[in-house]
Amino acid sequence: MSTSFSELSYADAGFAFTSFLSILGTTMVKLFGEESLAAEYLGEMRDSGGFCVILVSEEGAGSELGRTETTYAQKGENLVLNGDKYFSTNTDAAGFLLIAARSADDPSAHSVVLVPRGTKGIDIVKRWDMHGMRGSGTYQVRLRDCAVPAHHALAGNGLRILEAGLNASRTLIAATAIGVSRRIRDLSMEYAAGKQVKGARLIDNAVFASKLGQIEMLIDVMRNQCLAAAAHYDALLASENPAASLYRTGAMRPALAAKMYCGQAGWSVATIGSEMFGGLGYTNEHLITKLVRDLRYVGLVEGGGDVVRDLIFSRGDLLCLRRS
Repeated sequence: MSTSFSELSYADAGFAFTSFLSILGTTMVKLFGEESLAAEYLGEMRDSGGFCVILVSEEGAGSELGRTETTYAQKGENLVLNGDKYFSTNTDAAGFLLIAARSADDPSAHSVVLVPRGTKGIDIVKRWDMHGMRGSGTYQVRLRDCAVPAHHALAGNGLRILEAGLNASRTLIAATAIGVSRRIRDLSMEYAAGKQVKGARLIDNAVFASKLGQIEMLIDVMRNQCLAAAAHYDALLASENPAASLYRTGAMRPALAAKMYCGQAGWSVATIGSEMFGGLGYTNEHLITKLVRDLRYVGLVEGGGDVVRDLIFSRGDLLCLRRS
């Protein structure tokens, strides 16, 4: 699957992001939702070819999931949700929303609650004017007294469920860097074939060749990182109890490493490509500028660099060494 979305990203990373992001929500509903809930909402999604969306990020909490201010409260047989979510992609087109919230009665208790898109009290405040990935729609959303049946809460700690679900989407986000980097490489080759430098084609220049060699190396390592993360994830899904395996594992270190490395390596490719086009690479007149903007998102969405570094540290041998 990571290879397929790399190909989509070669054409447009925003479209690829829009296409694959629902895997975050569908994975959580399939693994942690009641069987009847999954059958109803995933069945509708399958039949309509629609989307679902996860609402996590908030203005104050940012990537610190444990500090979410959105709450749910039990009222009779319903859960009532209130709060504001900052960045949410595909909300306007989604069939249902998965909302991360904490208990109004116990701030340490967190859940993920499925809310149908047509539920009263969902208000899209605005669509963000994004710097890149403009082929996708990202929104600010307000929730006021949104009531759903209590069984719409997924089973388990909401923060752990989110960590489990993010493994697939983080790997695919990393894979988009491969597609965009390949497009930058091909554009650079096309440009170099017609560009003259010191009386010779740029494509025959040794400095250019070394830069392309660097790009090829980075693309190969990015691909290997994504394949390793995908293989780890597939092994957990193929286990006897995939829900328990993913819940126990939480955020997979290979997925975190793939996202962080591909964000950094992709940005290196974007820098090489942009410099290769000279002043043209700093204008909006050429595709290279869009590709540079799109690549930047890999290192930002679903955990910025510092957040991911901290997660890798807390899930590796380094933490054990610190405690010893």
